[in-house]
Formats: sequence, C-alpha cells, structure tokens
Amino acid sequence: MVERTIHLPKPVEIDGLPVAPLARALIDAARRMNELASVRAMIHDAVHRGLCTPEELRNELAQASTIGSALPRLVVGALQDGVDSAVEQWLDTVLERSGLPRPERNAELRSLDGQVIGVAEVWWPKACVALQIRHDEVALEPDKKRETPALIADGVIVVRVHPTQLRNEPLVVIQELRAAHRHARQRPPPKQGGTPAAPAA
Repeated sequence: MVERTIHLPKPVEIDGLPVAPLARALIDAARRMNELASVRAMIHDAVHRGLCTPEELRNELAQASTIGSALPRLVVGALQDGVDSAVEQWLDTVLERSGLPRPERNAELRSLDGQVIGVAEVWWPKACVALQIRHDEVALEPDKKRETPALIADGVIVVRVHPTQLRNEPLVVIQELRAAHRHARQRPPPKQGGTPAAPAA
C-alpha cells in the first residue's frame, strides 16, 4: 500500500538498505491494524526490547495522519518511559488465569540469618515458590541486553521465564507454575524468609 506524506522520515541504513526508522514503521503498521491486542503486543515488544522509546512513538503519532490512528494512540498514550508495562500486563494475565493463590510481588528473599538472596518478581511464601523473569533474551542491539542472574536458594522452587514466554506461551508458563506448586505440596515447607522489596528509586 502506498500513502502520500509530507513528513518523509530520515532513513536509517540496515545492510546498505535505507529504511524508515522503527518508530515510524511501527506507527504506519499499527494504523493498518484493527485489533487492539495485536497493536499493543507489537508496540510493547519493541519498547520493552529497547528498540525505540515511547517519546519517539509519540513524535511519530504527532506527525501521522489521523486515519487509522485510534488504536496506536490508545496504546502509546498508556506507555510510560522506563516502565516495563508490557511485561507487567502479560504477567498479570498469567497470574489471573493460573488459579493459584495471590502471590507477593517484587519480594526480597532472605535466608534465616537475614542475608539477601535475591528478588523474585512473584513469590508464594507458604509454598516457597518464586517466579523470576529473565531479561537476558537475545536483543537486536547487543548493548541493550540485560543479564539476569539466576535466583538460587536452598528449598526454593524457582520458575524462570522469558518475557516473550509470558506473551506467546502463557499456558506453558501456567503449567510450569502449577507443577511447581504441586511439587511444593509434596515436601515439608523449607525455612525461608521473604519480605517485600523496597521500591526502586
């Protein structure tokens, strides 16, 4: 589809081929989509992986035609700089559908002597089951890659998942979490402490 524009973007070069910047490409693609969930998944994934920023998307929207812009405006308007809002939404959906007890979020795990073991994004203290999100996925930009040290503690069952697993394979993650809880019920509960982690500054 060809569309006239008076706001021709400055191209970026990939393998010698000039192409539109990703933020522009995302907005153009989103304007031709008619499902909110698909627009949200596409834009959130790009922002979460550090491939473009909410501000770049807002700038592109400001210059874009209003035709077909309702869904991308809704999604971009809800984004916040520096917040992994997409992953939080995917995680919330998995937890809601899991049928498991309500967990603690961002819990700082400590040994009996008070030593900090690590922080679990999701923590079920009675079962000593934790969910840790791995942010060390392969990124298109190596300098955007974030390594996530494994959360290891005696007696704690840890389910480690990639962000895209929460989005693409929620049922698989739910099955892993349920299996971890079944395993936890078959053993004496270990002595392990967990306290809410302080919010990031």
